[in-house]
Amino acid sequence: MAEPTPRRNEPRLRPAPLLFEPAEAASDPEHFFDLESIDDPRALLARSTELTLAFRAAADRAVEFQAIAAAQLADPRRFDRLTTADIAERAEWTEDYAKKMVEFGRDLLRGGVEGRGPVDPV
Repeated sequence: MAEPTPRRNEPRLRPAPLLFEPAEAASDPEHFFDLESIDDPRALLARSTELTLAFRAAADRAVEFQAIAAAQLADPRRFDRLTTADIAERAEWTEDYAKKMVEFGRDLLRGGVEGRGPVDPV
């Protein structure tokens, strides 16, 4: 299970850079961020751990942005607002999950999740 994202008053850890992979390397199923070329198990563990943390941080951040977008799309003040069923269909979620994401996004926009300050969408 992924760890929760850092709270707003805690500094965010910078994940390891996700290096660009050339098309020919990406097409090789054995190639993954050059990990297969690391012979030292200590170095392999360190780099693969960095990548794991980077992917977790990226996934957590992406979920926050999904929630913010869902909340904005469901905002009753919008003339073009979407229902939670519409949001669920677009995001390939269940309607119950879409409702939870809308509420989570509203909490993020209000800055009310676990004592966080306002979310910086940039």
